Amino acid sequence: MAKLYFSYSTMNAGKSTLLLQAAHNYREQGMHTLTFTSALHQDLHDGQVSSRLGISSPAIAFHAGDDLFATIERSHRGQKVDCVFVDEAQFLAPEQVWQLARVADRLGIPVLCYGLRTDFRGELFPGSAVLLAIADSLREVRTICHCGSKATMVLRRDPTGAVTTTGAQIAVEKSMYVSLCRRHWEEQTGHLHRR
Repeated sequence: MAKLYFSYSTMNAGKSTLLLQAAHNYREQGMHTLTFTSALHQDLHDGQVSSRLGISSPAIAFHAGDDLFATIERSHRGQKVDCVFVDEAQFLAPEQVWQLARVADRLGIPVLCYGLRTDFRGELFPGSAVLLAIADSLREVRTICHCGSKATMVLRRDPTGAVTTTGAQIAVEKSMYVSLCRRHWEEQTGHLHRR
């Protein structure tokens, strides 16, 4: 039985590299895959999944209103799809996560999603929240804070370099983010969530 997988972490943990490696392994065995990434990154990467290691692969850019089940089913009718990969899965709309679950359940195609769990305020992204709730398999991809502890949080800096705790949840400029452990994130954000 096919499954819906969610591999999550903070920024710069190697999620896209893992996706690209897994997709390559499928293609190397002569299998057909589909890869999706958020249209929010289209200007930065022109419909590509890109890794900081310098590798990339073409991808279908999804928008919040796209019906991913219909897109995958249509492609599957034309040529059997062996696996679906989704980068930047935190940007999926909740209904798109359910569409991907239906791809696994009804079409029998494994779906591997990779994305952030929380934003710079320590809050779940809507797509990540649904993935955490319904995915068949969850995997944390680990990276480290400057102190050597596991990084679980993302800090956002404004253009001047100052830490910011306000603003839109989504900003796609990766250079403004730093991955930190919870302790250092809380210290840097001024104990934003201390109640």
